[in-house]
Amino acid sequence: MKKLICALWVAAAGIASAEDILFADFEGSDYGKGWTVEGAAFGKGPARGTLPGQMEVSGFAGKGLVNSFYGGDAPKGTLTSPAFTIRKPFINFLIGGGGYPDETCMKLVIGGKAVRAVQGPNVVPGGSEALSPASWDVREFIGKEAVIRIIDNRSEGWGHINVDQIVFSDKAVAQKRDLERKIAIDQPYLLFPVKNGAPRYRVTVSDGDMELHYMDVQLAPGDPDWYGTLDVTPFKGKTLTLKVSRYPEDETGFTGIKTASAPYTAPQDYRESKRAQFHFQPRYGWNNDPNGLSYFNGEWHLFFQHNPYGVEWGNMHWGHAVSKDLVHWKEVTVALHPDKLGTMFSGSAAVDHQNTAGFGAGAHILIYTATAGGSTQCIAHSLDGRHYTKWTGNPVVANVTGGNRDPKISWHAPSKRWVLVFYIEDKGYHTIGVYNSPDLKAWTRVGTIVGDKTNEGNFLFECPDLFELPVEGSQESRWVVFGASGAYAIGRFDGKTFTPEADHIPLSFGSGAYYAAQTFSDAPDGRRILLPWMHLAAPGMNFNQGMGIPRVLGLKRTREGIRMTQTPIRELESLRDGEAVPFGKFDGELLEAIVDCAVLPNARVTFTLRGVPIAYDGLSGTLSVHGRTVAWPLVNGRLAFTAYLDRVGLEIFSADGLGCLAFSDIIPDPANRTISVDGANRLRDNKNRAYALKSAWESR
Repeated sequence: MKKLICALWVAAAGIASAEDILFADFEGSDYGKGWTVEGAAFGKGPARGTLPGQMEVSGFAGKGLVNSFYGGDAPKGTLTSPAFTIRKPFINFLIGGGGYPDETCMKLVIGGKAVRAVQGPNVVPGGSEALSPASWDVREFIGKEAVIRIIDNRSEGWGHINVDQIVFSDKAVAQKRDLERKIAIDQPYLLFPVKNGAPRYRVTVSDGDMELHYMDVQLAPGDPDWYGTLDVTPFKGKTLTLKVSRYPEDETGFTGIKTASAPYTAPQDYRESKRAQFHFQPRYGWNNDPNGLSYFNGEWHLFFQHNPYGVEWGNMHWGHAVSKDLVHWKEVTVALHPDKLGTMFSGSAAVDHQNTAGFGAGAHILIYTATAGGSTQCIAHSLDGRHYTKWTGNPVVANVTGGNRDPKISWHAPSKRWVLVFYIEDKGYHTIGVYNSPDLKAWTRVGTIVGDKTNEGNFLFECPDLFELPVEGSQESRWVVFGASGAYAIGRFDGKTFTPEADHIPLSFGSGAYYAAQTFSDAPDGRRILLPWMHLAAPGMNFNQGMGIPRVLGLKRTREGIRMTQTPIRELESLRDGEAVPFGKFDGELLEAIVDCAVLPNARVTFTLRGVPIAYDGLSGTLSVHGRTVAWPLVNGRLAFTAYLDRVGLEIFSADGLGCLAFSDIIPDPANRTISVDGANRLRDNKNRAYALKSAWESR
């Protein structure tokens, strides 16, 4: 059975035939008889795929492989095979990891001398952990005794090597090559053909010896699903060099990269069957965390974690969209591209009204995490809100621990200092580091806010925010701090020290549909507006994920103490298509349903919105939606909430702002355009009504 399974794995990997001899598949609990390990990098045996802290490893056969990322990139070591006699003309294998000769490599050693050597494909931060086939031609060594030595002698970025499925064969595998081509920039954009689900390949764009950009692209082997766009306007009239690592020579994706007069668009854009119509989603590619939320130059700015060259997470850039009303968004040029400091992870933005950084009065400042070297914090600036320049002195905060990211900046007027908070995993705790700066460049750590132990909870894990809010109905205010899960603390803050009055307060945060929310800085009317990442389902689409509805935050006193509220922004009313109608007369696709009624004691009533039931149980005081039941108190004795049902996704907000439910995987039946109420005879003083909504993409 083992031999049969190995043969199937070998065939699946495309690197062997029936006559091949399997030398090592690394499926056991140890490396196998005769293999010797030196150092710590290779652990005590094969890895079962991806190791802690590592990007997802793919392309290996079976369940096990050699992976020297044990303990991260720092450990070194060597893995040596037992001696064998070469009896076949080719040695085929799968290889990935770091691309450093003599440091992250595999060698064939005969008589104490390396006669063949190969390294992994990666030297640039953010590359792919996929293994790919490779071969050694060893015909001249047939009959000689040899060993294979797998080496990890590097402690910095890409300081590891991945190997699997070593096979002796009569035939070489189809090799992947490093290819290069020149392309004349006769138009302002480069288009990269993308096939959803295709392997990623590292493509670099260079001007002479200067590397301009690098990206991991799901290059289409045939007809593309769509094209990723790169703005090369500054290089018009020049000839740039494109390179791709380990690419199949018989595929056309690399040669299909072309220039264009405009970014790629298609007739169905923003009208796709699973495109949310009033939730932001990028035209193409993946998005996750909202970044850099701010108001600048008369526009709301939404930056976001973005893969412009695939519909899966990775390859992080900062996408960029702008709006006049927080409802109708227009995507503009990608703001931040990966560079020598790494890919572009999450961060924030603020307006430097007083020119403290020296980039110009009113400059728009972005601060972000770059992922190389354990993650550092960097800044960029713009005066026009379209083109962003990274500061030459980056990083502004060096690496603190292995896990530090997601910087959020704000101006603290009383102390006349900038405040920076970012997530730091420190000594087994989720913490938020607090820093001060006079100029956004030189930062001094002044405090720490401690959350949960890393193995006990997620309070203050990732994507922190810190801001002040007035307490409704009083002259008081409080500061709020929260992390990606939405759980928050309320207290006092003097610019350096946060003193909590209550913490671990769960924000009603979308039933798992939301994560990594952030608030807008510099709002012209003083509102504190929150926008969450929403995991909107988009199966089969050329885009993936989206954002929740923007909502205004507030504080109010309750029996439990001061609590945060969230209320949909008033600007959403601009989408209403006509006057409100009773539920029974609704006939539409996009829906705002306002439930406002008294209910008889112990009433059970179900509102079915386009086939999606929302059930209220007066006996238990709960609301049940899409398999989830939560406590749902009446508001001033009334059942009162607003539900927004999009082409994809449902969000429900209680009238008092204290309750919120969201579901990212609800896709209503397009044929069902009605609202029905079961148990309507249990309702009194019924003010229920519904609005049909227009698409926020209509103008396109």
